[in-house]
Amino acid sequence: MTSHTDETGFDRPITFTLSHEDARGRVVRLGPVLDTILSAHAYPPVAEKVLAEALVLTALLGSTLKEPGDQLTMQAQTDNGAISLLVCDYIGGKLRGYLSFDAERLVEAGADPTLFGLFGKGFLALTFESAGNRYQGIVPLEGASLSEAAEQYFRQSEQLPTVIRVATRHDAGAKCIAGGVLVQSLAVGEEGGERLEVRGERVHADAVWGHVATIAETIRDEELTDPGLSLEALVWRLYHDEQEVRVAKGDMLSRGCRCSVDYLASVIARFPQGERAEMAGDDGKISVDCAFCSRIFSIDPDAIPAAH
Repeated sequence: MTSHTDETGFDRPITFTLSHEDARGRVVRLGPVLDTILSAHAYPPVAEKVLAEALVLTALLGSTLKEPGDQLTMQAQTDNGAISLLVCDYIGGKLRGYLSFDAERLVEAGADPTLFGLFGKGFLALTFESAGNRYQGIVPLEGASLSEAAEQYFRQSEQLPTVIRVATRHDAGAKCIAGGVLVQSLAVGEEGGERLEVRGERVHADAVWGHVATIAETIRDEELTDPGLSLEALVWRLYHDEQEVRVAKGDMLSRGCRCSVDYLASVIARFPQGERAEMAGDDGKISVDCAFCSRIFSIDPDAIPAAH
């Protein structure tokens, strides 16, 4: 196994391929980026944990995208849960996330609520956008966690056997750390995945995947969140007995809120002059509140070009 470890072990996913087992994986540990995103809002512990898990999932799934402009958006929504909306997205190594919740209902859900206790009857939507094409898969919010709901998405929408494990904790300085691993059977035609089909060895392939999945399921929460354990060492700990493990670094992650005065002005410019005038407050400015970064932007409508 070739070393590709970054110095901190935070905020940089690594990819790994088990070429002889026709499987691939991603592992990531979020630290400073996660703290930056969470610190924009005073989330209670339960909400913070859910958003941290969602951001890890988004980083894991987003790191599978191939082109810099490709985007993944994950959204969980319900009309009757303590958490009414959760949105995270990833584009070019930039990560952002936000959730809205009912404070009283969140307290009623307890310190360790079930997924149903948090969301009630809701759905999880994963949207992939690449080269102008858009694909969305939707599954019910079922299972013990968002990770299990995401596994269900891959089983139903992609027919792709998948294991996902995510863990969160707080360090001595009360900073949130979250880590996760995603392991998948390679789709037919991907780097050897077709070979098993051609040989008619589907039963053998299922047994091999069962072996890979069982190992992935042994990972412990403390391993995923321990900054003293490099991600490469974690992969080696899991799969050192396999014939070949290829490891590579992904993009460094950063907080990716794309709001700016210029960007928001370009969006407002799409509205007719009359509607823009109605958006303005008593001071004559249009105030835009970004839910992701919790900042308010003041836009001068007179400085925006007329819509065409």
